[in-house]
This record gives sequence, C-alpha cells and structure tokens, in this order.
Amino acid sequence: MRNTLIGILTSERWERFVVGLILLNSITLGLETSPAAMAAAGPLLHGVDRLILALFALEIAARLYAFRLAFFRDPWSLFDFGIVAIALIPATGPFQVLRALRILRLLRLISVVPSLRRVIGGLIAALPGMGSIIVLMVLLFYVASVMATNLYGVTFPDWFGSLGASLYSLFQIMTLESWSMGIVRPVMDVHPNAWMFFVPFILLSTYSVLNLFIGVIVSAMQDQSAETDADLKSIHVENADLLREVRALREEIAALRVERADRL
Repeated sequence: MRNTLIGILTSERWERFVVGLILLNSITLGLETSPAAMAAAGPLLHGVDRLILALFALEIAARLYAFRLAFFRDPWSLFDFGIVAIALIPATGPFQVLRALRILRLLRLISVVPSLRRVIGGLIAALPGMGSIIVLMVLLFYVASVMATNLYGVTFPDWFGSLGASLYSLFQIMTLESWSMGIVRPVMDVHPNAWMFFVPFILLSTYSVLNLFIGVIVSAMQDQSAETDADLKSIHVENADLLREVRALREEIAALRVERADRL
C-alpha cells in the first residue's frame, strides 16, 4: 500500500495533475478579484477554490503517510506544507490579511517543476557571492548620498535635503527611471558641473555593480547545470555498467545451458 502510494506521488502523471490544479487555482483566485466574475459565478469560484485546497491538503497528508520522517528532511516538501498550512488558516478577523496570501499557492509550481527548482537552487547558490556585492553597493550609495546631500541639499531639498531623500533619489537614478529630465537636468540648471557627480555614479552603480550581480547569478546557474549534468552522466555510466553485467550474466547462463545440453 505504502509503496504503491509512493509510486503514484512520484509519477509524472501525478506531477502533471498537481500542476493542473495549481494553474486552475491561480485562475480562480484571479477571477475572484473581478466584481463582474463574482457577480456571475461567485459561489462556483469559492467552491472550486475550497475543493482545490482540500485536494492540496489530502496530497500533503498522503505524502506525510508515504514518506514519513523523510518528508520533513526535504526542503521543498516543507515549502509545500507551509503554503498549504497558511491557506488552511481561517481568513477572518485578525487573519483577514491571509486572504491575499492565497495566491502563494501558485508558488508550488517551483517545487513541482524540476526546471524551476534548478533555477531557485542556482539563486540560493549565488547568495554568498551576492552578499559581497550588496556590501559594495551599500558603501557606494552611502558615500554618494552624503556627497549629494552636501552638494545639492540646499538648492533641491525635496531630492537631496536629507540622507534618506538622497538615497531614494540616487536609487531612482540607478534604475534610470526619469533620471535625466526628472532629476539630473534640473540640478544641472543650477549646478552646471553636476554631471561630474551623476555620470560616474551611474557608470559605477548601474553598469558595473549591477552587472556583477548578473555575473554571479549566471556563474551559479552554470555550476548548478554542471552538477546536474555530472549526476546524469554518473547515472548513465552506472546504467551502462549494469547493462554490461546483465549481458555477461546472460552469456554465462547461455553457456551453461549449452554445456548441460551437450552432457545430456
């Protein structure tokens, strides 16, 4: 019974079934935000939502029964358990905010689809390298904010009147969102040499530090892919060795049969 259940829960058909449920649930949750859809089929949408949540809960219970303690050693299983547990909390009273968190069920696609798991694994592997870049960016922003506040705080208090305002304005400039006509050119009308501050800041923050983020993530993804390829190659070699052993065993059995037939 338990082995049969494990076979079902790890099968490709079951994976596709769960993916279908997740996608259907995401559609119903999206429709529930539409007043027209709720007026036309509100009870049906709520019913489908409760049915899918019940199926998710049954699936988690089945996995707990099938895998037992191994369930709690798998981070993705704990991830699924947490999402379903949040959805089961009654969204009334002080927990009303949890209604907005129901859409988190869509994140279960990450744990179900292997390719998405590899992407998240690559991002997690990139975190140590990203930490050093974040420290570098914090230093860059702090130094630039202090300079901008001292240089332009008096003439442009809304943008650079305080350290916090300067940080936010420089963040907007880093994202290149209306940085030229919105901030830099008005500042240059009063301070013509302001480009000597803003252009190096953009080059350092946008085109250097952010590209370091991309480089670290790409490197981690490549390492993750290389590990996956190595695992697949190892499995292929093991299967090839097993096939050779089976062929050798068959040849020995065939030789024994021939030898026995000659004796008879």
